[in-house]
Amino acid sequence: MDVMPLLMLVAGSAAIAGAARRTPVPAPLLLVAAGLVASYVPGVPAYTLDPGIVLPLLLPPLLHTAALDSSYLDLRANVRPVALLSVGYVLFATLVVGYVAHLLVPGLPAPAALVLGAVVAPPDAVAATAIARRLGLPSRITTILQGESLVNDATAITAYKVALAAALGASATWTHGIREFTVASVGGIGVGLVLMVPIHWLRKRLREPLLQNTLSLLIPFVAYAAAEQVEASGVLAVVVVALHLGHRSWQVDFATRLQEAAVWRMVAFILESTVFALIGLQLPVVLRGLGAYGTGRALWYAVAVFLAVVAARYVWVFPATFLPRALSARIRAREPDTTWKAPVVVGWAGMRGVVSLAVAFSIPVAAHGQPFPGRNLILFLTFATVIGTLVVQGLTLPPLIRRLRLPEPDPAAVTLAEAQAQSEASAAAEARLEELLADERNVLPQPLADRLSAAMERRRNAVWERLGAVDERTGESVDDTYRRLAREMIGAERAVFVELRDARRIDDEMLRTLLRRLDLEEAAAYREESAG
Repeated sequence: MDVMPLLMLVAGSAAIAGAARRTPVPAPLLLVAAGLVASYVPGVPAYTLDPGIVLPLLLPPLLHTAALDSSYLDLRANVRPVALLSVGYVLFATLVVGYVAHLLVPGLPAPAALVLGAVVAPPDAVAATAIARRLGLPSRITTILQGESLVNDATAITAYKVALAAALGASATWTHGIREFTVASVGGIGVGLVLMVPIHWLRKRLREPLLQNTLSLLIPFVAYAAAEQVEASGVLAVVVVALHLGHRSWQVDFATRLQEAAVWRMVAFILESTVFALIGLQLPVVLRGLGAYGTGRALWYAVAVFLAVVAARYVWVFPATFLPRALSARIRAREPDTTWKAPVVVGWAGMRGVVSLAVAFSIPVAAHGQPFPGRNLILFLTFATVIGTLVVQGLTLPPLIRRLRLPEPDPAAVTLAEAQAQSEASAAAEARLEELLADERNVLPQPLADRLSAAMERRRNAVWERLGAVDERTGESVDDTYRRLAREMIGAERAVFVELRDARRIDDEMLRTLLRRLDLEEAAAYREESAG
């Protein structure tokens, strides 16, 4: 097996993504553009997107990283808009795009048109997360977009299977479709619920960070494969497990958290970069298969499908935003600041990505000895929709957000919330320190006790003096006792931060920031102890 093309793809993608950080152009757009150009450069290998690789090998880790960075509490608080987009909109877009394609393309059967609709219906998790973070969208909009992109692939893949069965001549009634969707969704969630507890139990008991991170890398693949094995949704299984692990990450050893964060950042960077470059590299493969349709007619169809995708999203998003508010006083009270600006942004942030292309490439070439109707055209229309949404919407979304002047988080309020959280945690740590020092086994010279208090207040890293005295009762040096007490204080602060997050007084992003500070201090103490 020649690995050089793969190495070239990964290295080139990483280099372009790194260069994109120095430009105002989002990395996904630059990578797609580079892939389009590179696809016609002499000597560049032909990269064909294999659904047997993308769906089971690339999709699980991408979903896992996105779900780990999401907030379970925020998603639960926004379950209605997330469900309306990830399930309702995907099914609606499948029907709208399928109907438009069936009307426009002569001889394209309705089931094949619905296959196209299901393929292009789900916005991409990677694109949504990457652009939302870069633009600094309000937290609720970011949560809704992330939540939608985590779940919508499961809906789209199920709708695709039902439409494909109809196109292949199998029995595919509405009852069959609803049953398959229910089995896939309930089964995927069930597999995730079954796996998440033992996996987290194992993570808490593994003491070796390298083993922990090896397990962490295997988790998304295990969850996806286990669900697919019982014909359930692997997407939902991965998301459920990752949300649970992310929500409970504070219970895992600090060294594991630090290493795991670095490992997954690297994995996500490599996979995201490679995926977007692969999208651009598919152009020659797609164009070669157009055949009798011709580029001119296919482009006209592509424009029509792109417009249908964009229009269908707005037709769905505005009623889904304001109709529940009109019908429920409780929703109006809970979401008083909802304006027309939020659905405008959500509607325009529907970029498609690699999942749509991978599913399109999985369409069988033939059915019952006959070519699958319109397969090559469906591939082209999917490719054009992905490129169109990434380029058109991706490039215009930043100026649209700036023009709308969406409310940004108040830095003073954020700082105040963080200061209050730190103050309460420090108070807990101080109480814990007094409790520990009351035990004669923990007696410290006053200067070191003062240094513990100062470290609690300033939260700064320091290299502690190693002292030679050993307490005969504990076998610890004074320095060892000092570091042990420091860890107890950090544990007390960590518990308060989690309680504040669970009470919704701080959000998950702030929790991660505060925990990382504590993790770094604990890691510094661990390194000093190991060096001694």
